[in-house]
Amino acid sequence: QVQLVESGGDLVQPGGSLRLSCATSGINFSLYNAHWYRQAPGKQREWVATTTPDGIPNYPNSLKGRFTTSRDNTKNTAYLQMDSLKPEDTAIYYCNTNSWRGSFWGQGTQVTVSS
Repeated sequence: QVQLVESGGDLVQPGGSLRLSCATSGINFSLYNAHWYRQAPGKQREWVATTTPDGIPNYPNSLKGRFTTSRDNTKNTAYLQMDSLKPEDTAIYYCNTNSWRGSFWGQGTQVTVSS
């Protein structure tokens, strides 16, 4: 059974930082891209970051410079470092990976940016 479990979400003040983790199991994580998405209340799910199997990151232009994604294939885990957080970053953050077996999502972790 494939499982993705996000953690690290929290309430943080504007300008603060958080590091999210996505622990995977039941899948050969090192073979696949790892994606991060977010969904704010009343909005569509938005792509946040991707890291390729060999660790090459990619981001939407709007988030370049503040968000950094990485992975540790020995731990089957992806990470999302978020700096200079803004209230508009408030959302549930999800990780996702896609294999020949299907598309797999975690349950999400809540990030709230507020003073």
